[in-house]
Amino acid sequence: MTRVIEVIPYDPAWLLHFKDAADQITTVLVSNLISAHHIGSTAVPGLAAKPIIDILLVVRSLEALDACNDAMGRLGYIAKSENGIAGRRYFQRLDGERHLVHIHAFKEGHPEITRHLNFRDYLIAHPQTAQAYQELKQKLASVFKASPQDYTAGKEFFIREVDTRAASWRADMHQVQGD
Repeated sequence: MTRVIEVIPYDPAWLLHFKDAADQITTVLVSNLISAHHIGSTAVPGLAAKPIIDILLVVRSLEALDACNDAMGRLGYIAKSENGIAGRRYFQRLDGERHLVHIHAFKEGHPEITRHLNFRDYLIAHPQTAQAYQELKQKLASVFKASPQDYTAGKEFFIREVDTRAASWRADMHQVQGD
């Protein structure tokens, strides 16, 4: 069976799904977990998205996280190691072929943490950019409904462009705040 790409209207329940998942994960990772963040499109109020909750975990030790793979498995998560991004630990929770939750875990200080948070926060602060992203995702989902790889590749240029703007925006905010 092929995974189908579906972009649906924003659902306020996504925040509750994130909180439930984060609470469960916290019971497993205890003192290794520094923070859990809701990222991705489901974290942007009003933004249409694939109904998959993306969670960014910041941990003290990847080795300690790896030691929790069995416990994460008991919560329904499949450990996928780095899954293409050096320094990341990636987990999926599925319902058959349907993806429910993706976890992206990084050791404190990894640059992907800042990139993900900047992207999310930039979309929240810039509704026109969020709208353009939504329109792109909806178009790609209709064209590449049965090709997750092509759907993802189609978003790459837009994401990289927003990443650059978001990093400058965040730096400007810190200058204004005197950080």
